[in-house]
Amino acid sequence: MPKFAANLSMMFNEVPFLERFAAAATAGFAGVEYLFPYEHPVESIEHLLHQYQLENVLFNLPPGDWASGERGITCLPGREAEFREGVGTAIRYATGLRTTRVHAMAGVVPEGADQEAVKATYIQNLKYAAAELAPHGITLLIEAINTRDIPRFYLNYQDQSRAVMEEVGAPNLKMQMDCYHMQIMEGDLAMKLRRYHAYCGHVQIAGAPERHEPSTGEVNYPYLFDLLDSLGYDGWVGCEYRPAGKTVDGLGWLPARVTA
Repeated sequence: MPKFAANLSMMFNEVPFLERFAAAATAGFAGVEYLFPYEHPVESIEHLLHQYQLENVLFNLPPGDWASGERGITCLPGREAEFREGVGTAIRYATGLRTTRVHAMAGVVPEGADQEAVKATYIQNLKYAAAELAPHGITLLIEAINTRDIPRFYLNYQDQSRAVMEEVGAPNLKMQMDCYHMQIMEGDLAMKLRRYHAYCGHVQIAGAPERHEPSTGEVNYPYLFDLLDSLGYDGWVGCEYRPAGKTVDGLGWLPARVTA
């Protein structure tokens, strides 16, 4: 059975962010992930991870101006210096928190942007980030995200992610396969997992189409969990869903409460 990490940006929102580490541990999770740690000192989060014996599985590189709608700057021409500064910041947090995976959100393509310039920027930024992360033993992840939740997001399909990996050519660049986004954009989840599992560095789940508990909606997750086992996937499965009610009340889907 896969090991499951609580996404603290979406789960346990009944309490402030720094209190969610204790809530996740109490609920039985041994791993946590979240969007961004940067509002809090490294030392504060590191203390909580140690106190509650949690592994920090994943977080994202700085995304640009999140409040104004930016969802990553990796593909945005003219923002290269900001991107490189963000890589340095992410390395500082990742090494302090012993996090071995970080995700570079591709970004929303501006209307009228030169598509060749966008692609070139994306590839070059990923090459830079992968090279900077490699000496620290950190895997760089890219994720295909659906265009219903984020219109004009640059990366949308698994075959696009694989093509990017080929072009970048960095051994520490992997695919982050989010089954919720994948179901919305292309479906055929089992076949996609079979086809790309060798290139996958992280899996995420949520019920589709509402993004509530994985036990809700149209995806048969118990089947996919068994499939991941049969494929030899030994990474984490991030629970990146919005609980329909109180987080703890919705944890009945968790297989035998297996978290590590």
